[in-house]
Amino acid sequence: MSRVPSLSSPFLLGFDEVERALTRVAKAASEGYPPYNIERINRTGNEPETLRITLAVAGFTRDQLEITLEENQLVIRGRQVDDKEREFLHRGIAARQFQRAFLLADGLEVRGADLSNGLLSIDLVRPESERIIRKIDILARE
Repeated sequence: MSRVPSLSSPFLLGFDEVERALTRVAKAASEGYPPYNIERINRTGNEPETLRITLAVAGFTRDQLEITLEENQLVIRGRQVDDKEREFLHRGIAARQFQRAFLLADGLEVRGADLSNGLLSIDLVRPESERIIRKIDILARE
């Protein structure tokens, strides 16, 4: 595992949360299941830019999947239970569990999720934010 560079520069004030997030992401990068894609869907008309996360979850039903947003972390969990009534002559497809987490930037919103043909797609949007410029008054002390 590669070491995440420290953000302890005196010019980076208040970025300790970012450093913790980078450490979390570095640990999660080693997880390989389920495979996923992330794609950018260009704006159309007045719609904001969309990011789509697609996970390959073949064999999972909608009831076996759970998507939660925990602060800025999108967590997808899959839980399958062994069916004790089935007798397998060969078992190459195991009942699995997984948890995949994505750390979302501030302002990113989950628009919705869709399960189709073994692919779970989650759409994220970032609405346009207003540019804020604020003048800071300088007090004169005598």
